[in-house]
Amino acid sequence: MIPMKTSTIFKSRWFALVWAAGILWVAYDIAEGSAQTGNTSDNGAQATDVTGAPVTPEDEKKFEQVLNGL
Repeated sequence: MIPMKTSTIFKSRWFALVWAAGILWVAYDIAEGSAQTGNTSDNGAQATDVTGAPVTPEDEKKFEQVLNGL
């Protein structure tokens, strides 16, 4: 997982700090998420299935029953 030996990373205190800062930077970059835009029109859109047909409350109940049966 680490591209170099861990003994090499932690030989120098400064190198270890730079390495840890890089890990934190990557984690922040991944978890940051995209910027919010002013367009919120899709928030109320109806859910659809794979075929594009709208999901009905009956479909939701069937799905919930199948999940509870597992």
